[in-house]
Amino acid sequence: MHKIKITILKLSREIKTAILVIASILLFIWGYSFLKGRDLFVNYKTLYVEYPNVEGLTASAPVTINGLVVGKVSKITIDNSTAKIKVAMQIKSDFPIKKTSIAEIYATTLIAGKQIAIIPSKTGEDAVDGDSLLASSKLGLTDELAKQIEPLKDKITKLLDNGNIMLTNVNQILDTKSKENIRNSIATLNETLSQFKEASTQVNSILGENKTKINVVMNNLDKASGNFSKLSDSLAKININKTISNLEKTLANADKLLADIQSGKGTMGKLMKDEALYDNLKKTTKELELLLQDVRLNPTRYINVSVFGKKNKPYKAPLNDSIKK
Repeated sequence: MHKIKITILKLSREIKTAILVIASILLFIWGYSFLKGRDLFVNYKTLYVEYPNVEGLTASAPVTINGLVVGKVSKITIDNSTAKIKVAMQIKSDFPIKKTSIAEIYATTLIAGKQIAIIPSKTGEDAVDGDSLLASSKLGLTDELAKQIEPLKDKITKLLDNGNIMLTNVNQILDTKSKENIRNSIATLNETLSQFKEASTQVNSILGENKTKINVVMNNLDKASGNFSKLSDSLAKININKTISNLEKTLANADKLLADIQSGKGTMGKLMKDEALYDNLKKTTKELELLLQDVRLNPTRYINVSVFGKKNKPYKAPLNDSIKK
């Protein structure tokens, strides 16, 4: 009996050891699978998506739907023929994911790594274990900032290149003689500023010496401006409207007078428009001219003075008598 008890005890120890070894192996397999992104004790379905670039996505990265973690990245492989990267996702959710849903890579913060967000689709068939989803990538804050800075960097580089070219050209232009001329110009400018300072000092001195006279001139200007103000007030008190009205009436009368003369009314009008009167005046003027001529040539015909009783000569008309014409 004693030997049988020892054998049973030995067998129980061996069984315990075997159970412990098997448990250790199972625990090791589970831990290894867990670290590889595969959970042995949870029901899940595996979905796939292919990306041209995973942009730093790693295994065990969270997979979310509308911000809720529903799985993780279990495996990342590369296709040798197409160079595309195939990502396997373990989904631990009963949410109906359509085949037309989009698996988008995004970055939550500047420090955190990449994650996958599944954007659900309302159309299409439900995805089952082994199906593939559509791929998409969303630029992170750093990538977006780098994308915006890239054109600015090119512009800054171009600006610096132009600046270097300009400085090179300036150095070529500014030879020894030009630099000497610039130094002389600066020295001349300093001398001019010194003279200007001296002149301003003299002006201040002159103003100080003639301060009383300047005050008198300013007072006279104040009086003159006051007189001008009074004159303007006086002009303002004049009835300008009445003066303008009288001037308009005078101009209207002058216009009427000129219109009457133009139409031949009145003495001036008749003188301007009556041709017969004009001809008579012209004829009378000519006769008066002939009369004065005859008086000048034959004064004795009009002044009868006879000292010795001599008779007057008979009248003889002038040869050029324009009246007859």
